Amino acid sequence: MLKTITPIDNSILVERNYSSDNEIETTLENAKTAFRLWRNTPLKIRKEAVLNFVEYFLSNNEIVEMLCKQIGRPITQCPGEMKGFEERAKYMIENCERALLPLISKKNNEFDNFIEKEPLGTIFVIAPWNYPLNTSVNSIVPSLLAGNTVILKHSSQTPLCAEQLFEAAEKSVLPKNVFQYLHLDHASTSKIIADSRIDHVLFTGSVSGGKEVKKSIGTRFIGAGLELGGKDPAYVRYDCNLEHAIENLVDGSYFNSGQSCCGIERIYVDEKIYNKFVDGFKSFTENYNLGNPLEQTTNLGPVVRLKAAKNIRLQVLEAINKGAKNIISKYFESDNNKNCYVSPSALINVDHSMKFMKEETFGPTVGIMKVQNENEAVQLMNDSDYGLTASIWTSDNEIAKDIGSKVETGTFFMNRCDYLDPGLAWTGVKDTGIGVTLSVLGFDYLTRAKSYHLRTIN
Repeated sequence: MLKTITPIDNSILVERNYSSDNEIETTLENAKTAFRLWRNTPLKIRKEAVLNFVEYFLSNNEIVEMLCKQIGRPITQCPGEMKGFEERAKYMIENCERALLPLISKKNNEFDNFIEKEPLGTIFVIAPWNYPLNTSVNSIVPSLLAGNTVILKHSSQTPLCAEQLFEAAEKSVLPKNVFQYLHLDHASTSKIIADSRIDHVLFTGSVSGGKEVKKSIGTRFIGAGLELGGKDPAYVRYDCNLEHAIENLVDGSYFNSGQSCCGIERIYVDEKIYNKFVDGFKSFTENYNLGNPLEQTTNLGPVVRLKAAKNIRLQVLEAINKGAKNIISKYFESDNNKNCYVSPSALINVDHSMKFMKEETFGPTVGIMKVQNENEAVQLMNDSDYGLTASIWTSDNEIAKDIGSKVETGTFFMNRCDYLDPGLAWTGVKDTGIGVTLSVLGFDYLTRAKSYHLRTIN
C-alpha cells in the first residue's frame, strides 16, 4: 500500500494500492502496441495531440491545492509550477520540428543521403516529488513528440500528479496507451527497468537512486538520462549590484524550502563586500514567514517529510559544532521531534572540511564563505562532486564568461539563479548525472540516428 503523508500535519493524505504484476504486464504490452501506431503518426498530428493533452492538464483547477498538500510548498507559490509546466511544454511543442528534422548530408542527381531521427520505443520516466510537474514535463512531452510511448512512475509523495496527468491524457486526443502511469515500489521499479520492453529510462533523484537505475539496466544496451544531486554555488563579486544579489540569493536558497535541484547551497563572497552581504542576507531572510503552506501569508513551508527535517537539522548542527555560526537570529516556531517545519538558517565561519559545504543538504539553509578573489572562488566552486548550476553576481560580462569557462557545471548563470530556460540544455557534470533534457538537444537523447544512403543509377 502506497501512503502519502502530508508534511503540513503528518496525516495520511493519499492511499493507493501498488500496481500488481498483472497491471504492470498489461501496461508494458499496451505501450509496445501503441508505439507501433504512434511512431508512424505524422509529426503535425503528434504536435496537435500533445498540445491538446497539455491544455487539458492546465485546465484542472484542483492541481494547485493538491500540490501544496502533497509537498508542503506555500499555496501562493504553487501556480508558478503550472506556469513553468506550460512554458516548457509549449517551447518543446513549438520547436520539435526543428529538433526532429532529417539532417541532409548530400543531395544531387546521384545521391540522396540523409539522417533521420527515429523514436526509441517505450520511455520509462521516474519523476521526483520536489518539482513533480516541471521535472516530469521535461521528459514526457519531448518523448511523446519524438514518437515514443511513455510509462510514468511518480514519487510516492506525489501520486496525484501522475493521476492528474493521466486524466488529462484520457480526456485529450492522445491515442490510448501512448501515455500511462503506474504506482510502484522499489522492487517493481527495478524489475520494469530491467524489462526488455523498456527502451530508455529518465530518472530524476538521488545519486544512490541513479546508481540503482544503472544497476537495474545491467548488461542491456539502452540509455538512461540521470539528473541526480547538486550542491550549487554562487560567487558574489565586489562589483555586483549588492541589493539585487542579496534578494535573489535569499530566494534561490529558500524557495520551496531549499528543496530545489538547482537551489543555492553555497555562497562565496568577495571580502570587500562580505560584511555588507552578510548583514543584508540576514535582514532579508528574517522577513520570511514559516508556517502552514495553505495560508496566504506563508512564504516558507515545511520540508517534505520528518526524516528529511531530521537530516537537515543534523547537518546544520554538525557544522555549528565545528565552529560555524548561524546568523539568523529571528525565532521561528518549530518542534524538532514532531514536525517538518525547519527554520531557515545561514551559516558563516564555514569551510570545506564540513559536510555542510560538501554534501547535498536539500533544505532551507546555506553556507556563506569569504574569498579573496575570483581564483579562490573558482577553486571552491569546483571543489564538489556535483555540477548542475553555478552563478556569478557581477557587472562585468567578460569576467562572467571567463569564470564560467572555468567552473565545472551544466548551466552557468550571471545575476540569476534557480531557473530553467527551456531553450537551454538542462544537463550536469560529475555526480550530477548524464544526459540532456530541454532545448532542441534534448530530443537527440530520445531518438536514434538512422542513416539513408540512396544512390540513383542512370
